[in-house]
Amino acid sequence: MSDPNLFPAPRQVELGRQRLAWSEPTTVLEPGHRDEGYHLVAGTDGIRLSASDEAGLARGRATLDQLGGPDGVPEADITDWPDFPVRGVMLDISRDKVPSLSTLKSIIDLMAGWKLNHLQLYMEHTFAYAGREEVWGRASPFNPDELAELNLYARQHHVELAANQNALGHMERWLCKDRYRPLAIAPQAYRDEKGRPHFPSTLDPSNPGSLALVRSLLAELLVNFDSPLVNVGLDEPWELSADRSADYGAYISALRSTPELDGRQMLIWGDIVAQHPELVGGIPEGVTVLEWGYEADHPFDQRGRVLAGAGLPFWVCPGTSSWNSLLGRWTNARDNCLNAARAGLAHGAGGYLITDWGDGGHLQPWPVSLPGLAAGAAASWNTETARTADYQGALAGASLDGARLGEAGARALLALGDAHLAVEPQSPNTASVLLHLIWPHLRVGQRSTQGLDHAQLDAYDATLDHGLALAGGAGGAGDGSDLAGAQLRAEVGLMVAIAKLMTEDARGRLEGDGSLGSIPADQRERLAARVPDLVGEHRRLWLRRNRPGGLDDSAARLEHLATCYRTGRGTAFVPAWVMP
Repeated sequence: MSDPNLFPAPRQVELGRQRLAWSEPTTVLEPGHRDEGYHLVAGTDGIRLSASDEAGLARGRATLDQLGGPDGVPEADITDWPDFPVRGVMLDISRDKVPSLSTLKSIIDLMAGWKLNHLQLYMEHTFAYAGREEVWGRASPFNPDELAELNLYARQHHVELAANQNALGHMERWLCKDRYRPLAIAPQAYRDEKGRPHFPSTLDPSNPGSLALVRSLLAELLVNFDSPLVNVGLDEPWELSADRSADYGAYISALRSTPELDGRQMLIWGDIVAQHPELVGGIPEGVTVLEWGYEADHPFDQRGRVLAGAGLPFWVCPGTSSWNSLLGRWTNARDNCLNAARAGLAHGAGGYLITDWGDGGHLQPWPVSLPGLAAGAAASWNTETARTADYQGALAGASLDGARLGEAGARALLALGDAHLAVEPQSPNTASVLLHLIWPHLRVGQRSTQGLDHAQLDAYDATLDHGLALAGGAGGAGDGSDLAGAQLRAEVGLMVAIAKLMTEDARGRLEGDGSLGSIPADQRERLAARVPDLVGEHRRLWLRRNRPGGLDDSAARLEHLATCYRTGRGTAFVPAWVMP
């Protein structure tokens, strides 16, 4: 009899070889356990589960569910508790994918099984603010009734649903509208350090109207949440010049002092604070800094030491590495999550938040994020054992929409998640072999992809074929994962098909000067002819788990690629929503 895969790994485990008959556990609330900790004993006189709180009983029951079932359980004595009090997930529902309620409930089920206890839905424009339809009208936004339903469901699973509304940068969907454009730092457009034009994205923190807008949004949003935690973002204010750090600090203080945030803890991303250490001493009480970084070598330790030394409460925030990758970057995600946990423990981080973004049109399907979520769950509950955790087993037992992924699905996700390593040039926050998918105007074989050659592309394609073959075994009669297997096979098949389109594109560019235009016209036409079927499948699969809002914007990225192939001009994608 093989030992069960207990995930995340409990602190102290003793398993006997005797198989016991299943019985419902006797549950006991008693003092002496750590928060969310529990003691689970399965013996000849039955199963006993004790904890100091209901959440601890729920975490113990999750372990019991992994330990066995109606066919029996092994003898067991398990004592367990988490490393981090807050173990959260942040899902991007603004670029461009808004999940259905059923998908979100399925994710909450998964989180509870992996002992995660906090959820944020990253919003820019995806809440139905009254009288602001011009911003969210095409986004399939959440309304108050839906948030109330989701909040209740999360609470029943001992998961805290917290508000998240960006309040400074990443406000493009607002600032492209005439009504809000005057609030932008650069109302018409701005140019980055390379001289490239961009539409306005950042509220002017010195404009009183900016704070007034944010206050009105928070007043309407926060009544839908029980949690005292509010993430107001404040990251990446691209147009805010370095000499305006004082304005940034003043905006933090002004926002913190608003009546709408009375009695709540304000969470802010830590990138600007890290770039401007002079701000650290001026951050007011009631603010928690979210130190984020998505590469395996991000300096969580250095940043955590600074924040802890200043007495600032902070969380560590790694990522799933799913975005701009189609198939994920599994090893990077695992090491990023473990690095964050180790540094967070060393410097007293109060929380751990795994982020899952949708940059580049959110082309990747939800299962691509699951390996990264598993890595974060393992690292935030029991950091010491996270590197050697059985991730394949955890993923095999995971389910979305009520159906297990199964062993084949798990193997496929992990294998494909490292496919990008088949090429030598590697870029942060993306699979470099696919850079020209998101940015068709880039030259392949130069700069970020310098050194890429045909042999590496062949190796990448071979890895894709291997992963696709593994996914072909997902599901199957009798293992309860038919539905998940069929969906996963289709989703993986689409991602592989898009990736293979890009390797053929890259081969053509490498034969020329690296530009799209150097590919012969007949070859470009063949590439373009493959795109409509990919778009159709993307649309079909999107609607299985997500709302229609944002689908046109996401599909337009692929359609833009086909246009570039036909014209021979690789141009930057401009979304339709920025147009008047």
